[in-house]
Amino acid sequence: GQKLLVVDQIDPAGQPTGHYDICVDKAQAGIGDRVLVLDEGNGARQVLELSTAPIRAVIVGIVDDM
Repeated sequence: GQKLLVVDQIDPAGQPTGHYDICVDKAQAGIGDRVLVLDEGNGARQVLELSTAPIRAVIVGIVDDM
């Protein structure tokens, strides 16, 4: 199994936009972390090495500073 997280998108100023993604977490992120999301199905499947999985978005990193 894979851990899924609901990610609240932010704008360039760091404010929530009200848009959300459900992402597979490959970066071991936690609640409140700012994360880098790869939101493109084929790329997400390549990161996970699952060529036929129904996956669109994956967390690929945790942002330390903005």
